[in-house]
Amino acid sequence: MPPANAAYHHGDLRAACLRAARELLEEDGSAALSLRAVARRAGVSATAPYRHYADRDALVSAVAAEGYAELAGHLAAAHPAPRTPDDLAAVAVAYVRFALERPALFRVMFAEPCDPTDADRAAATAAVREYVRGIVRDVFPGSDPEDLSTGVWAVVHGLAFLHLDGKLDASTPGAVSGQVHGAVRALLGAAAAPQQPEGATPGAAGS
Repeated sequence: MPPANAAYHHGDLRAACLRAARELLEEDGSAALSLRAVARRAGVSATAPYRHYADRDALVSAVAAEGYAELAGHLAAAHPAPRTPDDLAAVAVAYVRFALERPALFRVMFAEPCDPTDADRAAATAAVREYVRGIVRDVFPGSDPEDLSTGVWAVVHGLAFLHLDGKLDASTPGAVSGQVHGAVRALLGAAAAPQQPEGATPGAAGS
């Protein structure tokens, strides 16, 4: 543990609190996150974190904002310029792997109460949403990017939690990659399939 008040005296109390919160998260999950516990871990007084965080929700929002920024970087690194359904599937695999590699952080990002007025979290969430929307625009030109990106994110996010909660095999990276890639490609293929007119018999055209 750092010396008492070391972080504050260094003039970076906010960063010290975030670092302490991330450490507690990795060790004991979100149940260990409290302003008092963060103060102890950072080596500052029990009231010091309140200089930057009004309550636990504000602290959680700050941690989540960091997580969203890291997620965006992780997805961009998986494929910097997705243009095909296979590229999109590769980004989906990266999303699920991020969740599996940082399970406590991922749950804080998506399953913990937050401060709805936190500007950093709102901006970070919007950046991820726009990233997904941009992929959909590039991979499926002419589609409605708003509706399709919402659907894609929902599917991939659901796959992440199914793996996290042990409903799908997460025993090896290959198993995860195969399941996510297969599910995303199957859904995208179904969405792209031409629709038959109502009442028409498949294969009837041209017979």
